[in-house]
Formats: sequence, C-alpha cells, structure tokens
Amino acid sequence: MNTEFPVMTTSRLVLRRMVASDSKDMMEYFTDEQALKFYGLQPFESEQEALEEIGWYDQILETGEGIRWALQTEEGRVIGSCGFLNRNQRHRRAEIGFELSRSHWGQGLMLEAIAAVLDYGFRTLELNRIQALVEPGNAQCLRLLEKAGFRREGLLTQYEYTVGKYDDLHLCAVVKSEVEKI
Repeated sequence: MNTEFPVMTTSRLVLRRMVASDSKDMMEYFTDEQALKFYGLQPFESEQEALEEIGWYDQILETGEGIRWALQTEEGRVIGSCGFLNRNQRHRRAEIGFELSRSHWGQGLMLEAIAAVLDYGFRTLELNRIQALVEPGNAQCLRLLEKAGFRREGLLTQYEYTVGKYDDLHLCAVVKSEVEKI
C-alpha cells in the first residue's frame, strides 16, 4: 500500500483515514444493536473497543491485508466506514466490508461510498475480484450490493461462528470485466 492514505470524495462524503478522535462518532453505530444485527459483533460497551477497531484498521493497512475509510459527512461527522479486508495480492481479490449509522440508512450514502471504494480497488489496487459475505436475512444489504453491481454466487453454509452461533453467508461478487461493461 502507498505510504500516504488515499482520500476520496463523493458528492456527499469524504472518505479518509479513521483516526482515534473518530471513536466517539463510531460509538453511535457500534453500540446500536439493530445496526449490528447482521454484523457478527456484539454492540460495543466502551470507547476503548472503538479505539481497538481503529487499531485493526491501521493493522490491515500496514500488513497490506486491507484498507478502511471513514465516511465523513459535510458536517464533519463520521457515520460509518467502508473498505477492503482479506486482500490476496496473488489472486488480485479482496473482500469488501462496511457499516453505516442507522440515522443515515436509506439515503444512498453507502452506495456512493461503495462505488468509490470499488473504483479504487479495480483501478489503484488492480483487483480483479471483489466479494462480500452477507447473512441471508440482511435483505437491505443484498439489495445494496446488487445495485452496486454484485451478483450472488452461492450460499456458504455455517461459514462463520459469531456472537454464539454459526452463520450461513451469501457469497456475492463483482469482477473487473463486469464493471468495465457498465
């Protein structure tokens, strides 16, 4: 990864590096049980957990395993994040992950962020495949990914163990050649 963190803008967001002072804003969505229903995490109980999450973002950046952008509004508030994890340079693929404060759902903001992140992944990181794992009950996320150009490839039965249970996950993906046709 480059030494300077890439900042991107959409019509309503600035995508930038998450920093420790963003932990207070993160608590809004990482303490919201409904926002985390399909996220595979228990709601955060302390700001320290938000700081640890930011530390993980820094770690995946340093190791080249991923990159995560803070989603900042025009007012300067961080309302979520979006980025890559489990990046495999040899196979030119990565997984996309994201979350958004519930107070901003249904406004098209995450679609804006995903479009910018996909463009960065295909153009700058030279990825060929970007995939997402989504619980079957998360219809809103599946619709969002389909709008962004992803297609469902299959169901991974009992693929992850999170929050005391095994989760089935839809494997959704988009490949570079499909995006270039659009």
